[in-house]
Amino acid sequence: MTNDVIEGPAIGAGLARRLVEAQFPQWAGLPLEPLEAAGSDHVIFRLGGRLTVRLPRHADALGQARKEFEWLPRLAPHLPLAVPVPVAVGEPAFGYPWPWSVTRWLDGETATVEALAGSAEAAHRLAEFLAALQRVPPAGELVTDEGLAARDRETREAIAQVRGVFDAAAMTRLWDAALGAPGWGRPPVWFHGDFHTGNLLTVDGRVSAVIDFGELAAGDPARDLMVAFTLMTPRTRKVFRGALGVDDATWTRGRGWALATGLNAYINYAAVDPRVASQTARQITEALVG
Repeated sequence: MTNDVIEGPAIGAGLARRLVEAQFPQWAGLPLEPLEAAGSDHVIFRLGGRLTVRLPRHADALGQARKEFEWLPRLAPHLPLAVPVPVAVGEPAFGYPWPWSVTRWLDGETATVEALAGSAEAAHRLAEFLAALQRVPPAGELVTDEGLAARDRETREAIAQVRGVFDAAAMTRLWDAALGAPGWGRPPVWFHGDFHTGNLLTVDGRVSAVIDFGELAAGDPARDLMVAFTLMTPRTRKVFRGALGVDDATWTRGRGWALATGLNAYINYAAVDPRVASQTARQITEALVG
């Protein structure tokens, strides 16, 4: 989930329909249905049986459509799980200010802790996905050196803000340890950047796809370890860590990323979205467990 959310316009099926009809008339006659609980970054509609329309909710997500259109077709052949296949990028119109996208529909249900937390198989599959992603040579223009230090002030402020809900002393100890851990110190590798339960799909109880690559970049892969704290138990985290071969410093930074992103989402969304409140509370608590 993103930082410093700038809310955008109200997005309904009428607006989505007008955008599709005006810019992609070949799909104008297809039924269009909103998807519930589509996420904090996009309003998503199913278009016919094989397509999805994704409209960013806020300015922080505005670069995703073109990024995915350029890079996902290049990454997809190397990955063991399905990813969204973009087929078109729409332009701002009818008062809607940002690029938007049409992608291939992916079958599946959003992953849940209840179904997958105890699954060693799921832990292995997710480790295999990240390992495969990291083996693909990264794009130089997407390399970032953003580290945890860039989030220091806002994370400490968030810790103070939620000290009545979570253990502030424990959060501060973890955050200090993550900031003090040795950095990646190796060539940058691809990371998904928002690798949590809500961005995983399952079919027949098995992880089948990874979606929402808006934070895709190259750098320190510790950021993607947040999935271990949004989805897994201590036992399956051990399976995941072993399969991926994560060293102590990277694991500690990963716990820091899980804490920072969990706090950010909790502060921004928990009061208005019970689903996000539950997910992020678990993420923070499990990051403290390790």
